[in-house]
Amino acid sequence: MLSVTILCRTSAQSVARYGQLSKAQTIERAPEPRQTALLTAVVRRLEAQAVDDALDLFAVLMANRLISPARRASERDRLAMLPQLEKAARILAKASKILTEELDLVAGAGTDLDVGALWAAVEEAVPRTAVAGAVATVEALVPEDDGSAEAAMREKLALRYNTVRPFLSLLGESDALGAAPAGRRALAAVRRLPALSRRRVKDRPLLPREVDGELVPTMWKRAVFSNSKLSQGAVDRDAYVVCVLEQLHRALNRRDVFALPSNRWADPRARLLDGPRWEAMKADVLAGLSLSEDAVEHLDQLIRGLDAAWRQMADRLEEAGDEAKVEVVVPEGGGRAKLSADKLGAVGEPESLTWLKQTTEAILPRIDLPDLLFEVHSWTGFLDSFKHMSDRPTRMEGLLVSLVALLVAESCNIGLTPVIDATNTNKALTRSRLSHVDQNYLRADTIAAANAALITAQSRIELAQIWCGGLLASVDGLRFVVPVKSINTAPSLKYYGYKRGLTWLNAVNDQVEGIGAMVVRGTPRDSLFTLDTLLNLDGGVRPEMVATDNASYSDMAFGLYKMLGFRFAPRFRDLSDQRF
Repeated sequence: MLSVTILCRTSAQSVARYGQLSKAQTIERAPEPRQTALLTAVVRRLEAQAVDDALDLFAVLMANRLISPARRASERDRLAMLPQLEKAARILAKASKILTEELDLVAGAGTDLDVGALWAAVEEAVPRTAVAGAVATVEALVPEDDGSAEAAMREKLALRYNTVRPFLSLLGESDALGAAPAGRRALAAVRRLPALSRRRVKDRPLLPREVDGELVPTMWKRAVFSNSKLSQGAVDRDAYVVCVLEQLHRALNRRDVFALPSNRWADPRARLLDGPRWEAMKADVLAGLSLSEDAVEHLDQLIRGLDAAWRQMADRLEEAGDEAKVEVVVPEGGGRAKLSADKLGAVGEPESLTWLKQTTEAILPRIDLPDLLFEVHSWTGFLDSFKHMSDRPTRMEGLLVSLVALLVAESCNIGLTPVIDATNTNKALTRSRLSHVDQNYLRADTIAAANAALITAQSRIELAQIWCGGLLASVDGLRFVVPVKSINTAPSLKYYGYKRGLTWLNAVNDQVEGIGAMVVRGTPRDSLFTLDTLLNLDGGVRPEMVATDNASYSDMAFGLYKMLGFRFAPRFRDLSDQRF
Protein backbone atom coordinates (compact mmCIF):
# COMPACT_ATOMS: atom_id res chain seq x y z
CA MET A 1 0.00 0.00 0.00
CA LEU A 2 2.85 2.34 0.83
CA SER A 3 4.54 1.60 -2.51
CA VAL A 4 1.27 2.37 -4.33
CA THR A 5 1.03 5.71 -2.52
CA ILE A 6 4.61 6.63 -3.43
CA LEU A 7 4.02 5.54 -7.04
CA CYS A 8 0.90 7.70 -7.29
CA ARG A 9 2.70 10.72 -5.86
CA THR A 10 5.64 10.22 -8.24
CA SER A 11 3.31 9.80 -11.22
CA ALA A 12 1.46 13.00 -10.34
CA GLN A 13 4.74 14.90 -10.16
CA SER A 14 5.81 13.51 -13.55
CA VAL A 15 2.48 14.50 -15.13
CA ALA A 16 2.76 18.01 -13.66
CA ARG A 17 6.33 18.40 -14.94
CA TYR A 18 5.40 17.10 -18.38
CA GLY A 19 2.41 19.45 -18.57
CA GLN A 20 4.43 22.43 -17.40
CA LEU A 21 7.13 21.83 -20.01
CA SER A 22 4.64 21.23 -22.81
CA LYS A 23 3.38 23.93 -25.12
CA ALA A 24 -0.22 25.15 -24.93
CA GLN A 25 -1.01 23.63 -28.33
CA THR A 26 0.17 20.21 -27.16
CA ILE A 27 -2.17 20.31 -24.14
CA GLU A 28 -5.02 21.62 -26.28
CA ARG A 29 -4.71 18.71 -28.72
CA ALA A 30 -4.50 16.11 -25.92
CA PRO A 31 -7.59 13.86 -25.65
CA GLU A 32 -9.74 13.57 -22.55
CA PRO A 33 -9.16 12.66 -19.74
CA ARG A 34 -5.47 13.28 -20.45
CA GLN A 35 -6.05 17.00 -21.02
CA THR A 36 -7.90 17.43 -17.72
CA ALA A 37 -5.25 15.45 -15.85
CA LEU A 38 -2.45 17.58 -17.30
CA LEU A 39 -4.21 20.87 -16.49
CA THR A 40 -5.12 19.74 -12.97
CA ALA A 41 -1.60 18.56 -12.20
CA VAL A 42 -0.05 21.76 -13.58
CA VAL A 43 -2.42 24.04 -11.65
CA ARG A 44 -1.84 22.06 -8.47
CA ARG A 45 1.92 22.28 -8.92
CA LEU A 46 1.82 26.01 -9.69
CA GLU A 47 -0.35 26.58 -6.63
CA ALA A 48 2.16 24.70 -4.45
CA GLN A 49 5.03 26.70 -5.96
CA ALA A 50 3.16 29.97 -5.30
CA VAL A 51 2.57 29.02 -1.65
CA ASP A 52 6.22 27.99 -1.28
CA ASP A 53 7.43 31.24 -2.80
CA ALA A 54 5.18 33.29 -0.50
CA LEU A 55 6.40 31.51 2.63
CA ASP A 56 10.01 31.70 1.42
CA LEU A 57 9.54 35.44 1.03
CA PHE A 58 8.06 35.62 4.55
CA ALA A 59 11.05 33.73 5.97
CA VAL A 60 13.50 36.02 4.16
CA LEU A 61 11.58 39.08 5.36
CA MET A 62 11.68 37.93 8.98
CA ALA A 63 15.40 37.14 8.80
CA ASN A 64 16.65 40.07 6.68
CA ARG A 65 14.27 42.95 7.33
CA LEU A 66 13.18 42.30 10.91
CA ILE A 67 15.35 40.06 13.10
CA SER A 68 18.81 40.91 11.73
CA PRO A 69 18.34 44.73 11.67
CA ALA A 70 16.77 44.66 15.13
CA ARG A 71 19.66 42.61 16.50
CA ARG A 72 22.23 44.96 14.94
CA ALA A 73 20.42 48.01 16.35
CA SER A 74 20.30 46.41 19.80
CA GLU A 75 24.01 45.62 19.66
CA ARG A 76 24.79 49.21 18.62
CA ASP A 77 22.83 50.50 21.61
CA ARG A 78 24.66 48.15 23.95
CA LEU A 79 28.01 49.29 22.56
CA ALA A 80 26.95 52.92 23.05
CA MET A 81 26.27 52.13 26.73
CA LEU A 82 29.78 50.80 27.36
CA PRO A 83 31.47 54.18 28.14
CA GLN A 84 28.83 54.99 30.78
CA LEU A 85 29.03 51.50 32.23
CA GLU A 86 32.84 51.63 32.36
CA LYS A 87 32.74 54.96 34.22
CA ALA A 88 30.16 53.69 36.70
CA ALA A 89 32.07 50.42 37.15
CA ARG A 90 35.30 52.27 37.99
CA ILE A 91 33.54 54.33 40.66
CA LEU A 92 31.85 51.29 42.18
CA ALA A 93 35.10 49.31 42.07
CA LYS A 94 36.89 51.99 44.13
CA ALA A 95 34.07 52.17 46.67
CA SER A 96 33.81 48.38 46.89
CA LYS A 97 37.56 47.99 47.46
CA ILE A 98 37.55 50.49 50.36
CA LEU A 99 34.42 48.92 51.86
CA THR A 100 35.97 45.46 51.70
CA GLU A 101 39.22 46.61 53.33
CA GLU A 102 37.41 48.47 56.12
CA LEU A 103 35.08 45.53 56.81
CA ASP A 104 38.07 43.17 56.98
CA LEU A 105 39.76 45.48 59.53
CA VAL A 106 36.63 45.66 61.64
CA ALA A 107 36.19 41.89 61.54
CA GLY A 108 39.86 41.33 62.45
CA ALA A 109 39.80 43.78 65.38
CA GLY A 110 36.51 42.44 66.70
CA THR A 111 35.07 45.96 67.22
CA ASP A 112 31.63 47.32 66.34
CA LEU A 113 30.98 48.71 62.86
CA ASP A 114 31.09 52.53 62.67
CA VAL A 115 28.94 53.43 59.66
CA GLY A 116 29.97 57.09 59.74
CA ALA A 117 33.66 56.26 59.71
CA LEU A 118 33.07 53.77 56.91
CA TRP A 119 31.38 56.37 54.73
CA ALA A 120 34.08 58.87 55.54
CA ALA A 121 36.71 56.43 54.30
CA VAL A 122 34.77 55.89 51.09
CA GLU A 123 34.25 59.62 50.48
CA GLU A 124 38.00 60.23 50.69
CA ALA A 125 38.30 58.32 47.41
CA VAL A 126 34.86 58.72 45.83
CA PRO A 127 32.11 61.24 46.68
CA ARG A 128 28.88 59.75 47.98
CA THR A 129 26.88 61.43 45.20
CA ALA A 130 29.16 59.80 42.60
CA VAL A 131 28.54 56.36 44.14
CA ALA A 132 24.77 56.93 44.11
CA GLY A 133 24.94 58.09 40.49
CA ALA A 134 26.99 55.05 39.47
CA VAL A 135 24.45 52.70 41.11
CA ALA A 136 21.60 54.47 39.29
CA THR A 137 23.47 54.19 35.97
CA VAL A 138 24.04 50.45 36.40
CA GLU A 139 20.40 49.86 37.39
CA ALA A 140 19.19 51.81 34.35
CA LEU A 141 21.52 50.23 31.80
CA VAL A 142 21.61 46.67 33.15
CA PRO A 143 18.09 45.40 33.94
CA GLU A 144 17.70 42.76 36.62
CA ASP A 145 15.64 40.34 34.51
CA ASP A 146 17.39 37.48 32.75
CA GLY A 147 17.83 37.72 29.00
CA SER A 148 17.99 41.51 29.01
CA ALA A 149 19.88 41.55 25.70
CA GLU A 150 17.17 39.46 24.01
CA ALA A 151 14.46 41.61 25.57
CA ALA A 152 16.14 44.78 24.30
CA MET A 153 16.38 43.25 20.83
CA ARG A 154 12.64 42.49 20.90
CA GLU A 155 11.91 46.10 21.75
CA LYS A 156 13.80 47.12 18.62
CA LEU A 157 11.98 44.42 16.67
CA ALA A 158 8.60 45.83 17.75
CA LEU A 159 9.46 49.07 15.94
CA ARG A 160 9.31 47.15 12.63
CA TYR A 161 5.51 46.88 12.72
CA ASN A 162 5.03 49.07 9.64
CA THR A 163 7.15 46.63 7.63
CA VAL A 164 4.75 43.73 8.27
CA ARG A 165 1.43 45.61 8.42
CA PRO A 166 0.71 45.51 4.63
CA PHE A 167 0.52 41.70 4.43
CA LEU A 168 -1.15 40.89 7.77
CA SER A 169 -4.57 40.54 6.14
CA LEU A 170 -3.29 38.17 3.45
CA LEU A 171 -1.43 36.08 6.01
CA GLY A 172 -4.21 35.90 8.57
CA GLU A 173 -7.03 35.20 6.10
CA SER A 174 -5.15 32.60 4.05
CA ASP A 175 -6.60 29.08 3.97
CA ALA A 176 -3.27 27.57 2.97
CA LEU A 177 -1.93 27.40 6.53
CA GLY A 178 -2.58 24.50 8.87
CA ALA A 179 -1.16 23.50 12.23
CA ALA A 180 -0.13 20.48 14.24
CA PRO A 181 -1.14 20.42 17.93
CA ALA A 182 2.04 22.29 18.94
CA GLY A 183 1.34 25.11 16.47
CA ARG A 184 -2.41 25.64 16.87
CA ARG A 185 -2.03 28.44 19.40
CA ALA A 186 0.34 30.37 17.12
CA LEU A 187 -1.91 29.88 14.08
CA ALA A 188 -4.99 30.98 16.04
CA ALA A 189 -3.17 34.18 17.02
CA VAL A 190 -2.19 34.75 13.38
CA ARG A 191 -5.86 34.45 12.38
CA ARG A 192 -6.67 37.41 14.67
CA LEU A 193 -3.93 39.67 13.28
CA PRO A 194 -6.05 41.26 10.47
CA ALA A 195 -8.55 42.58 13.02
CA LEU A 196 -5.75 43.94 15.21
CA SER A 197 -4.10 45.68 12.25
CA ARG A 198 -7.35 47.52 11.41
CA ARG A 199 -7.96 48.57 15.01
CA ARG A 200 -7.35 52.16 16.13
CA VAL A 201 -5.54 51.59 19.40
CA LYS A 202 -5.53 55.31 20.22
CA ASP A 203 -9.33 55.24 20.51
CA ARG A 204 -9.62 51.80 22.09
CA PRO A 205 -6.43 50.45 23.72
CA LEU A 206 -5.68 46.74 23.49
CA LEU A 207 -6.28 44.96 26.80
CA PRO A 208 -4.46 41.85 28.12
CA ARG A 209 -7.62 39.73 27.98
CA GLU A 210 -7.85 40.35 24.22
CA VAL A 211 -4.49 38.72 23.45
CA ASP A 212 -3.01 35.29 24.06
CA GLY A 213 -0.61 35.97 26.92
CA GLU A 214 0.71 32.40 26.98
CA LEU A 215 2.02 32.90 23.44
CA VAL A 216 4.24 35.79 24.60
CA PRO A 217 7.62 34.40 25.78
CA THR A 218 9.66 35.98 28.57
CA MET A 219 11.90 37.90 26.17
CA TRP A 220 8.83 39.65 24.72
CA LYS A 221 6.95 40.51 27.92
CA ARG A 222 8.77 43.80 28.49
CA ALA A 223 7.99 45.03 24.97
CA VAL A 224 4.39 43.79 24.92
CA PHE A 225 3.14 44.51 28.46
CA SER A 226 5.51 47.17 29.89
CA ASN A 227 5.44 49.99 27.35
CA SER A 228 5.56 53.18 29.44
CA LYS A 229 4.06 55.25 26.59
CA LEU A 230 0.74 53.38 26.75
CA SER A 231 -2.07 53.76 29.25
CA GLN A 232 -1.91 51.70 32.43
CA GLY A 233 -2.62 48.02 31.79
CA ALA A 234 -2.72 48.33 27.99
CA VAL A 235 -0.93 46.00 25.58
CA ASP A 236 1.44 47.29 22.90
CA ARG A 237 -0.39 46.20 19.73
CA ASP A 238 2.63 46.64 17.47
CA ALA A 239 4.91 44.58 19.71
CA TYR A 240 2.30 41.83 20.11
CA VAL A 241 1.79 41.54 16.34
CA VAL A 242 5.53 41.23 15.64
CA CYS A 243 5.81 38.76 18.53
CA VAL A 244 3.12 36.57 16.96
CA LEU A 245 4.88 36.71 13.60
CA GLU A 246 8.15 35.61 15.20
CA GLN A 247 6.35 32.66 16.81
CA LEU A 248 4.85 31.84 13.40
CA HIS A 249 8.32 31.99 11.82
CA ARG A 250 9.66 29.54 14.39
CA ALA A 251 6.63 27.27 14.08
CA LEU A 252 7.02 27.16 10.29
CA ASN A 253 10.68 26.17 10.62
CA ARG A 254 9.69 23.36 13.01
CA ARG A 255 6.71 22.49 10.76
CA ASP A 256 4.35 22.93 13.72
CA VAL A 257 2.61 25.25 11.24
CA PHE A 258 2.61 24.05 7.65
CA ALA A 259 1.10 24.88 4.27
CA LEU A 260 -1.11 22.96 1.87
CA PRO A 261 -0.51 22.58 -1.03
CA SER A 262 3.24 22.94 -0.68
CA ASN A 263 6.49 21.16 -1.44
CA ARG A 264 8.95 22.85 0.92
CA TRP A 265 6.61 23.88 3.76
CA ALA A 266 4.27 20.88 3.76
CA ASP A 267 3.25 18.88 6.82
CA PRO A 268 5.79 16.06 7.28
CA ARG A 269 3.20 14.13 9.31
CA ALA A 270 0.96 13.87 6.25
CA ARG A 271 3.26 11.19 4.83
CA LEU A 272 3.03 9.05 7.96
CA LEU A 273 0.70 6.08 8.06
CA ASP A 274 -2.27 6.40 10.39
CA GLY A 275 -5.45 4.61 11.31
CA PRO A 276 -6.27 1.37 9.48
CA ARG A 277 -3.29 1.74 7.12
CA TRP A 278 -0.89 1.88 10.08
CA GLU A 279 -2.57 -1.06 11.80
CA ALA A 280 -2.20 -3.09 8.60
CA MET A 281 1.53 -2.38 8.31
CA LYS A 282 2.51 -1.95 11.96
CA ALA A 283 3.80 -5.48 12.42
CA ASP A 284 5.99 -5.30 9.30
CA VAL A 285 7.37 -1.85 10.24
CA LEU A 286 8.22 -2.87 13.80
CA ALA A 287 9.84 -6.06 12.56
CA GLY A 288 11.85 -4.17 9.94
CA LEU A 289 13.12 -1.75 12.60
CA SER A 290 13.69 -4.54 15.14
CA LEU A 291 11.50 -2.71 17.64
CA SER A 292 8.85 -3.88 20.05
CA GLU A 293 5.54 -2.11 20.50
CA ASP A 294 6.36 -1.54 24.17
CA ALA A 295 8.57 1.58 24.23
CA VAL A 296 9.52 1.11 27.90
CA GLU A 297 11.02 -2.29 27.16
CA HIS A 298 13.04 -0.86 24.29
CA LEU A 299 14.34 2.05 26.41
CA ASP A 300 15.27 -0.30 29.29
CA GLN A 301 17.35 -2.33 26.86
CA LEU A 302 19.18 0.79 25.70
CA ILE A 303 19.79 1.87 29.30
CA ARG A 304 21.34 -1.49 30.15
CA GLY A 305 23.58 -1.31 27.09
CA LEU A 306 24.67 2.25 27.92
CA ASP A 307 25.44 1.30 31.53
CA ALA A 308 27.55 -1.66 30.39
CA ALA A 309 29.45 0.54 27.92
CA TRP A 310 30.25 3.16 30.59
CA ARG A 311 31.47 0.48 33.00
CA GLN A 312 33.64 -1.08 30.30
CA MET A 313 35.16 2.31 29.46
CA ALA A 314 35.83 3.01 33.15
CA ASP A 315 37.65 -0.32 33.50
CA ARG A 316 39.79 0.42 30.43
CA LEU A 317 40.66 3.89 31.71
CA GLU A 318 41.74 2.39 35.02
CA GLU A 319 43.92 -0.16 33.26
CA ALA A 320 45.50 2.50 31.02
CA GLY A 321 46.47 4.70 33.99
CA ASP A 322 48.43 7.81 33.07
CA GLU A 323 48.57 6.84 29.39
CA ALA A 324 44.83 7.39 28.96
CA LYS A 325 43.91 10.34 26.80
CA VAL A 326 40.36 10.45 28.16
CA GLU A 327 39.10 11.05 31.69
CA VAL A 328 35.80 11.61 33.45
CA VAL A 329 35.84 14.94 35.31
CA VAL A 330 33.50 15.27 38.32
CA PRO A 331 33.06 18.82 39.74
CA GLU A 332 34.11 19.24 43.38
CA GLY A 333 30.82 20.79 44.45
CA GLY A 334 28.80 18.11 42.72
CA GLY A 335 26.91 18.41 39.47
CA ARG A 336 27.04 16.69 36.12
CA ALA A 337 30.16 14.73 35.26
CA LYS A 338 31.91 15.59 32.00
CA LEU A 339 34.01 13.60 29.60
CA SER A 340 37.32 15.30 28.83
CA ALA A 341 39.75 14.27 26.08
CA ASP A 342 43.20 15.56 25.21
CA LYS A 343 43.54 17.22 21.84
CA LEU A 344 45.17 14.98 19.26
CA GLY A 345 48.10 16.42 17.37
CA ALA A 346 48.39 16.28 13.61
CA VAL A 347 50.18 13.24 12.18
CA GLY A 348 52.83 14.17 9.63
CA GLU A 349 52.97 12.58 6.19
CA PRO A 350 55.70 9.94 5.82
CA GLU A 351 58.13 10.20 2.92
CA SER A 352 56.65 7.10 1.31
CA LEU A 353 53.23 8.81 1.08
CA THR A 354 54.75 11.93 -0.47
CA TRP A 355 56.58 9.77 -3.02
CA LEU A 356 53.36 7.89 -3.82
CA LYS A 357 51.43 11.13 -4.43
CA GLN A 358 54.09 12.49 -6.75
CA THR A 359 54.42 9.23 -8.67
CA THR A 360 50.66 8.85 -9.06
CA GLU A 361 50.28 12.42 -10.29
CA ALA A 362 53.05 11.91 -12.82
CA ILE A 363 51.51 8.80 -14.41
CA LEU A 364 47.96 10.19 -14.66
CA PRO A 365 47.08 10.93 -18.31
CA ARG A 366 46.33 14.49 -19.40
CA ILE A 367 42.94 14.33 -21.13
CA ASP A 368 39.92 16.59 -21.56
CA LEU A 369 36.89 16.20 -19.29
CA PRO A 370 34.58 14.96 -22.09
CA ASP A 371 37.07 12.21 -22.95
CA LEU A 372 37.16 11.21 -19.29
CA LEU A 373 33.35 10.91 -19.16
CA PHE A 374 33.28 8.80 -22.32
CA GLU A 375 35.99 6.55 -20.89
CA VAL A 376 34.07 6.06 -17.62
CA HIS A 377 30.91 5.35 -19.61
CA SER A 378 32.73 2.60 -21.48
CA TRP A 379 33.47 0.93 -18.12
CA THR A 380 30.15 1.55 -16.32
CA GLY A 381 27.47 2.52 -18.86
CA PHE A 382 26.28 5.30 -16.53
CA LEU A 383 25.11 7.54 -19.39
CA ASP A 384 22.45 4.96 -20.27
CA SER A 385 20.65 5.97 -17.05
CA PHE A 386 19.55 9.28 -18.60
CA LYS A 387 16.11 8.33 -19.93
CA HIS A 388 13.50 10.54 -21.58
CA MET A 389 10.87 11.84 -19.18
CA SER A 390 8.21 9.82 -21.05
CA ASP A 391 10.25 6.61 -20.43
CA ARG A 392 10.12 5.83 -24.14
CA PRO A 393 13.24 4.52 -25.91
CA THR A 394 15.04 7.24 -27.83
CA ARG A 395 16.14 7.18 -31.49
CA MET A 396 18.11 10.41 -31.21
CA GLU A 397 21.55 10.33 -32.82
CA GLY A 398 24.46 11.68 -30.82
CA LEU A 399 22.57 11.63 -27.52
CA LEU A 400 25.68 10.66 -25.55
CA VAL A 401 27.60 13.62 -27.00
CA SER A 402 24.82 15.99 -25.94
CA LEU A 403 24.67 14.46 -22.44
CA VAL A 404 28.44 14.74 -21.93
CA ALA A 405 28.42 18.37 -23.09
CA LEU A 406 25.60 19.19 -20.66
CA LEU A 407 27.30 17.40 -17.76
CA VAL A 408 30.52 19.34 -18.38
CA ALA A 409 28.59 22.63 -18.63
CA GLU A 410 26.65 21.92 -15.43
CA SER A 411 29.57 20.59 -13.37
CA CYS A 412 31.92 23.41 -14.37
CA ASN A 413 29.16 26.04 -14.13
CA ILE A 414 30.10 27.56 -17.49
CA GLY A 415 26.72 27.55 -19.22
CA LEU A 416 25.91 26.26 -22.68
CA THR A 417 27.86 28.77 -24.79
CA PRO A 418 31.34 27.18 -24.37
CA VAL A 419 30.08 23.70 -25.38
CA ILE A 420 27.92 24.76 -28.34
CA ASP A 421 29.26 24.12 -31.84
CA ALA A 422 29.08 27.59 -33.40
CA THR A 423 29.46 26.16 -36.94
CA ASN A 424 26.40 23.88 -36.51
CA THR A 425 28.29 21.01 -38.13
CA ASN A 426 27.65 18.74 -35.16
CA LYS A 427 23.88 18.51 -34.59
CA ALA A 428 24.42 17.05 -31.11
CA LEU A 429 26.03 20.32 -29.96
CA THR A 430 23.53 22.85 -31.29
CA ARG A 431 21.74 25.08 -28.78
CA SER A 432 18.31 23.70 -29.62
CA ARG A 433 19.49 20.09 -29.20
CA LEU A 434 21.23 20.81 -25.89
CA SER A 435 18.20 22.69 -24.59
CA HIS A 436 15.91 19.79 -25.54
CA VAL A 437 18.16 17.19 -23.90
CA ASP A 438 18.52 19.34 -20.79
CA GLN A 439 14.75 19.63 -20.34
CA ASN A 440 13.89 16.00 -21.05
CA TYR A 441 16.87 13.91 -19.93
CA LEU A 442 18.73 15.72 -17.14
CA ARG A 443 16.54 15.37 -14.05
CA ALA A 444 17.14 14.61 -10.40
CA ASP A 445 16.00 10.99 -10.79
CA THR A 446 18.19 10.30 -13.85
CA ILE A 447 21.23 11.90 -12.21
CA ALA A 448 20.64 9.71 -9.14
CA ALA A 449 20.37 6.61 -11.35
CA ALA A 450 23.63 7.49 -13.11
CA ASN A 451 25.31 8.00 -9.75
CA ALA A 452 24.02 4.60 -8.62
CA ALA A 453 25.70 2.98 -11.61
CA LEU A 454 29.00 4.66 -10.72
CA ILE A 455 28.67 3.60 -7.06
CA THR A 456 28.10 -0.01 -8.06
CA ALA A 457 31.08 0.03 -10.42
CA GLN A 458 33.44 1.51 -7.85
CA SER A 459 32.37 -0.96 -5.14
CA ARG A 460 33.62 -3.79 -7.39
CA ILE A 461 37.15 -2.38 -7.56
CA GLU A 462 39.54 -4.47 -5.46
CA LEU A 463 41.21 -1.43 -3.89
CA ALA A 464 37.83 -0.05 -2.73
CA GLN A 465 36.96 -3.44 -1.23
CA ILE A 466 40.25 -3.39 0.69
CA TRP A 467 39.40 0.01 2.18
CA CYS A 468 36.18 -1.26 3.77
CA GLY A 469 32.72 -2.59 3.06
CA GLY A 470 30.75 0.65 2.77
CA LEU A 471 29.08 0.31 6.19
CA LEU A 472 30.46 3.63 7.50
CA ALA A 473 29.25 6.90 5.98
CA SER A 474 30.12 10.51 6.70
CA VAL A 475 27.56 13.26 6.01
CA ASP A 476 28.79 16.84 5.92
CA GLY A 477 27.68 20.11 4.38
CA LEU A 478 29.39 22.50 1.98
CA ARG A 479 28.09 26.06 1.91
CA PHE A 480 28.00 28.09 -1.29
CA VAL A 481 27.28 31.75 -1.87
CA VAL A 482 24.71 32.19 -4.66
CA PRO A 483 25.66 35.34 -6.62
CA VAL A 484 22.27 35.81 -8.28
CA LYS A 485 18.98 36.63 -6.59
CA SER A 486 17.00 33.47 -5.91
CA ILE A 487 14.05 32.62 -3.68
CA ASN A 488 15.62 29.20 -3.08
CA THR A 489 18.53 30.64 -1.06
CA ALA A 490 18.64 32.00 2.47
CA PRO A 491 20.81 34.52 4.35
CA SER A 492 23.49 33.79 6.93
CA LEU A 493 25.60 36.63 8.29
CA LYS A 494 28.16 34.16 9.64
CA TYR A 495 28.84 32.25 6.41
CA TYR A 496 27.64 34.51 3.57
CA GLY A 497 28.07 38.01 4.99
CA TYR A 498 25.32 40.16 3.53
CA LYS A 499 24.79 37.74 0.65
CA ARG A 500 22.66 34.62 0.37
CA GLY A 501 23.54 30.98 -0.14
CA LEU A 502 22.68 27.33 0.28
CA THR A 503 24.12 24.18 1.84
CA TRP A 504 24.95 21.00 -0.08
CA LEU A 505 24.84 17.90 2.12
CA ASN A 506 26.92 15.02 0.77
CA ALA A 507 27.08 11.43 2.07
CA VAL A 508 30.37 9.62 1.41
CA ASN A 509 31.00 6.04 2.55
CA ASP A 510 34.28 4.41 3.58
CA GLN A 511 34.87 3.25 -0.02
CA VAL A 512 35.15 6.95 -0.99
CA GLU A 513 31.86 6.86 -2.87
CA GLY A 514 29.38 9.72 -2.90
CA ILE A 515 26.26 7.68 -2.18
CA GLY A 516 23.78 10.54 -1.85
CA ALA A 517 23.36 14.31 -1.68
CA MET A 518 20.78 16.94 -0.85
CA VAL A 519 20.54 20.71 -1.27
CA VAL A 520 18.97 22.78 1.52
CA ARG A 521 18.38 26.50 1.77
CA GLY A 522 20.73 28.62 3.85
CA THR A 523 22.42 27.08 6.88
CA PRO A 524 19.75 25.25 8.88
CA ARG A 525 20.52 22.89 11.75
CA ASP A 526 21.05 19.85 9.58
CA SER A 527 20.45 16.87 11.91
CA LEU A 528 17.17 15.91 10.21
CA PHE A 529 18.40 16.86 6.75
CA THR A 530 21.32 14.44 7.09
CA LEU A 531 18.81 11.72 7.99
CA ASP A 532 16.73 12.63 4.95
CA THR A 533 19.86 12.31 2.81
CA LEU A 534 20.57 8.81 4.19
CA LEU A 535 17.00 7.66 3.58
CA ASN A 536 17.20 8.75 -0.08
CA LEU A 537 20.56 7.38 -1.16
CA ASP A 538 21.37 7.02 -4.84
CA GLY A 539 22.86 3.56 -4.37
CA GLY A 540 25.45 1.46 -2.60
CA VAL A 541 25.30 -0.54 0.60
CA ARG A 542 23.12 0.94 3.32
CA PRO A 543 25.55 2.26 5.98
CA GLU A 544 25.28 1.11 9.58
CA MET A 545 27.31 3.90 11.25
CA VAL A 546 26.87 7.57 10.35
CA ALA A 547 29.49 10.20 11.25
CA THR A 548 28.48 13.87 11.19
CA ASP A 549 29.88 17.14 12.43
CA ASN A 550 28.93 18.86 15.66
CA ALA A 551 26.05 20.83 14.14
CA SER A 552 24.07 17.65 13.48
CA TYR A 553 23.93 16.65 17.14
CA SER A 554 20.59 16.66 18.98
CA ASP A 555 18.91 14.36 21.45
CA MET A 556 16.10 13.68 18.99
CA ALA A 557 18.59 12.73 16.28
CA PHE A 558 20.04 9.93 18.44
CA GLY A 559 16.58 8.41 18.88
CA LEU A 560 15.58 8.70 15.22
CA TYR A 561 18.85 7.23 13.94
CA LYS A 562 18.57 4.35 16.41
CA MET A 563 14.99 3.55 15.41
CA LEU A 564 15.93 3.51 11.74
CA GLY A 565 18.85 1.16 12.25
CA PHE A 566 21.74 3.63 12.08
CA ARG A 567 24.47 4.13 14.66
CA PHE A 568 24.78 7.89 15.09
CA ALA A 569 28.37 9.07 15.72
CA PRO A 570 28.72 12.89 15.75
CA ARG A 571 32.23 14.31 15.92
CA PHE A 572 32.34 16.60 18.96
CA ARG A 573 34.63 19.59 18.86
CA ASP A 574 34.99 20.02 22.66
CA LEU A 575 34.03 16.98 24.71
CA SER A 576 34.18 18.80 28.04
CA ASP A 577 31.22 21.00 27.07
CA GLN A 578 29.02 18.34 25.50
CA ARG A 579 26.07 16.57 27.07
CA PHE A 580 25.29 12.92 26.44
